[in-house]
Amino acid sequence: MRLSRLAPIALLLMAAAPAPAQDFLSPLEDMVDALADELAPRRTAPAEEARDESGSPPPVPLQRPGEIDEGEADAPEEAMPLPRPRPDEEPEAAPEEPANEEEEAPAAMETPEADGGEQQPSAGPEPPRVYQAACPAVLTGLVEAQALPPIDEDGCAERSPLSVTGVLVNGRMVPLSAPATLNCQMASALPQWAATVDGYLSSREDTRLSQIVVGTSYACRPRNNAQGADISEHGFANALDVVGLALEDGRTISLEADWMPANAAEGRLLRFAHGAACSGFTTVLGPEANAQHEDHLHLDLGCHGAACIARLCE
Repeated sequence: MRLSRLAPIALLLMAAAPAPAQDFLSPLEDMVDALADELAPRRTAPAEEARDESGSPPPVPLQRPGEIDEGEADAPEEAMPLPRPRPDEEPEAAPEEPANEEEEAPAAMETPEADGGEQQPSAGPEPPRVYQAACPAVLTGLVEAQALPPIDEDGCAERSPLSVTGVLVNGRMVPLSAPATLNCQMASALPQWAATVDGYLSSREDTRLSQIVVGTSYACRPRNNAQGADISEHGFANALDVVGLALEDGRTISLEADWMPANAAEGRLLRFAHGAACSGFTTVLGPEANAQHEDHLHLDLGCHGAACIARLCE
């Protein structure tokens, strides 16, 4: 019989019996204590307690109802671990401290300064690129020239101007007295005209061209410099003024000095050059056209007539 079953019976008998009977029950109390001592070693020690040197678990002292083990009373309560947050309940990150405004502010754009210490103004947006065209006469070697930047000036314009320095004449390059700014069409028309004049000199004067003396090529101005007139063909790099011809025999013939007399060798040469130009250009104006052209031949490829095939030769 277990102690828990005997204790209530013993307590009941002691309460019901008179005082002399309590002496009679004292042997019963001794028997209850003996049974308690006998049952105490039968309790199983917890698995985690260490065994003694003999290999048997240490005896567990009997704890009466209502008693609290001193070790348990003194032991502090273990803090319960907090549950892990669910994946959808991640703790909010601590707000970041705002960075220093001085560190975040972008560095000011430095502008190179001139030698005098003044700040240079920033360059504006680049203008749109104008795609230029190559000139076949330059590609085939009929014309010696260099490409120039596009022209766009007060209504005057040319997308692909050339700086012409020489033309191929009967197998040799004849230079211009100064670079002429021309468009491809004007530059391409020069070699044939110069070759015709060179052939005349070879057959009639026993000499050849050594140089073409030129005046105005590109110039942004009205026709005949008249205020209010249309822009001259010079304003489109579409005209060239020829003021004379240099020959291999050493002579230099100019229109201002040698146009007259007409029956002189020099006069005949200049009139031949004027007539030959009328077959290769749409506009040819010489000393007999007006006072503005008394010292040069004006050559251009301006449009005349509805189909641009009419010619003006004066």
